[in-house]
Amino acid sequence: MHGSVRLDNPLALNRRVFLGKAAAGVGTAALGTLLNSSAFATATSNRWLGAVNPLHHAAKAKRVIWLTMAGGPSHLETFDYKPELAKQHGQPMPESFTKGQQIAQLQGQKLVCFGPQLSFRKFGQARSQMCALFEQLGGVADEMCIVRSMTTEAINHDPAHMFMNSGSQITGRPSMGSWVTYGLGSEATNLPAFVVLMSQGQGGQNQPVAARQWSSGFLPSLFQGVQLRGKGDPVLYLTSPPGVTRDRQHDVIEAVNRINAAEDVLVGDPEIATRISQYEMAFKMQMSVPELMDTRDEPAEVLKLYGCQPGDGSFGSNCLLARRLAERGVRFIQLYHRDWDHHGGLKQGIEFKAGEVDRPCAALIKDLQRRGMFDDTLIVWAGEFGRTPMSQGGDGRDHHNKGFSIWLAGGGVKRGLNYGATDELGYAAVENPVSIHDLHATMLHLLGIDGERFTVKFQGLDAKLTGVEPAKVVHDILA
Repeated sequence: MHGSVRLDNPLALNRRVFLGKAAAGVGTAALGTLLNSSAFATATSNRWLGAVNPLHHAAKAKRVIWLTMAGGPSHLETFDYKPELAKQHGQPMPESFTKGQQIAQLQGQKLVCFGPQLSFRKFGQARSQMCALFEQLGGVADEMCIVRSMTTEAINHDPAHMFMNSGSQITGRPSMGSWVTYGLGSEATNLPAFVVLMSQGQGGQNQPVAARQWSSGFLPSLFQGVQLRGKGDPVLYLTSPPGVTRDRQHDVIEAVNRINAAEDVLVGDPEIATRISQYEMAFKMQMSVPELMDTRDEPAEVLKLYGCQPGDGSFGSNCLLARRLAERGVRFIQLYHRDWDHHGGLKQGIEFKAGEVDRPCAALIKDLQRRGMFDDTLIVWAGEFGRTPMSQGGDGRDHHNKGFSIWLAGGGVKRGLNYGATDELGYAAVENPVSIHDLHATMLHLLGIDGERFTVKFQGLDAKLTGVEPAKVVHDILA
């Protein structure tokens, strides 16, 4: 692609030509697709092939699994050990660090240094320093790239999630999963291209995560994320009501699609084509989603690897489902694990969190490796921001955006790399700082997309995931 990609939907145009010539038979044709009838597969296939086609350059990754640690993990108890902060524990925070700086809830309060509350160890040949509680992750430390110099513009949860997900604190922008699926399409034929899973544990404040975090914004709603639930019905209203047979559902879909198709021919609204596509996908998902979510067919050794049981709704189960989704061609998979908001009870809270995510994260890496999928799957582990080196309430930390840690693995990322650094107290990124826009640009680059050229006209401007100012691809972390 050269220059801006267009928001035109070739699939919708092809469908419109077909429907205009054969509107009377569209219900049968659409249902034929749902039932995998080869006679209608080409004419009514709802598979979007991507706006960036061909790719801007060769891709290293085919898909993304984004592990969101919602609430803001403390880098100082996870991946960024600061012995100098330990030495200054209980002492006033030097004003040279904080004067004139944005602080969330500690404004006007006495700022006191709060030393690391958990011990660290060096893991792997790379001697990566990580919290000692990460025993399982430590075992795959040489597969990970730890970035200790992340920064963000937001300092409160919802806008920080928005910024991490969409590159903007303003609602209404497409999420990164929507951008990726719009740009690349999906290899999945009976599942959404962008899937979201949620879990929660214990030991922190249970901050809400709004569905706008996986919105398609101004892109067609075809590209919004679909949340699957780990317990109960995976998708609300996916199951047919009692007394509704498959034949009756056939009749309803046929009638609705015929009406929608007739309207589409008249007005040419992309959302109508999306609606037809979503009816088709929902019908397919009635078959595919129950099979996907039923992990009882997984060997006992795999369940043990992830530390989960079928249907328990845990982070471990969601990591296993992420692998199953990746196998089925889903392009962007985002997991949210909540309760990382530790304004108090930090030490015990991180102990709980480490116990919940350590084994599943390591298992995901190992499982993808043995299935030959690790090298083309980009895994990102990140919160929306970090935590302050100063104490809050005596045993907690406040929100912090000047420096925090994330890690990446697979998908063209260097293995066993420790990149960037914060200052001696862990307050600000001082070596190789990486912005959220830089992270997005790097992710898109690994997927074969030039983030500066991947734009959509919106309100007269060229909108893009990577922001207004040019973002840099972090080439130093690429294999």
